[in-house]
Amino acid sequence: MPRFTAPDGAAIYYEEAGEGLPVLCLSGLTRNGRDFDIVAPHLPGVRLIRMDYRGRARSDWTGPASYTLPTESQDALALLDHLGIDSAAILGTSRGGLIAMGLALHAPDRLRGAALNDVGPELNTDGLGAIAGYLGQNPPFATLDEAATARVGDPAFPDVSIDRWRQMIGNTTRETPDGLVIDYDPALREAVFGSPPPDPAPDLWPLFDALAAKPLALIWGENSDLLKEETVTRMQTRAPGMILAKVPNRGHTPFLDEPEALAALTTWLEAMR
Repeated sequence: MPRFTAPDGAAIYYEEAGEGLPVLCLSGLTRNGRDFDIVAPHLPGVRLIRMDYRGRARSDWTGPASYTLPTESQDALALLDHLGIDSAAILGTSRGGLIAMGLALHAPDRLRGAALNDVGPELNTDGLGAIAGYLGQNPPFATLDEAATARVGDPAFPDVSIDRWRQMIGNTTRETPDGLVIDYDPALREAVFGSPPPDPAPDLWPLFDALAAKPLALIWGENSDLLKEETVTRMQTRAPGMILAKVPNRGHTPFLDEPEALAALTTWLEAMR
């Protein structure tokens, strides 16, 4: 099982496949490298690198104090160092996109470009509330089939099949005799919601602005409860060269194999070759 050692000694799981432009895939908050199983076959000609954040899936669980964006950003850079890669493009879903924005400001020489999957410098409170409703808790279902059945007909994802939901839910949970169990450290909840947020919230727009000079794409689920249209419009104004894919019938987050998403990712990759 391929792992590298982070600066603090944590063992971090990763996978890589293919040759060409290095693309580092960074997943959402509770997700892991399997989040990109769906899109991987559609990205030929790249060196696709995936990482399980610490506290998720096959990486070490190191406690809530280390489940932070700065630490996870340093882990991402440490992985590139481990692989001998000077700079890479980042395909970042949700939290992964926030990491990409931070690296654009603080380590711009390591970043060739970024594709943000349904995330921006402003996070809508409705979406944050939805995350707070499940983070760190085992799903109330006995099996993957039961959980997938419950997702069919979700108004934010009205045309998604039970098989797709089973795959996605299976990426972050395990079936046990006692029901589904999350495949990440429950203490992640404490890391995210355990202390009151700073008042006022930090301004993330300078991080986004740092991406404007690099090849940049945004995949936006038009039904998203985390990334609102007003924020997308502001992002377009501040980064007029940004490639935008508006994905219908998708909330937070698109699966990345939708035609609109694939077209944007193809254009984005071509801009870095």
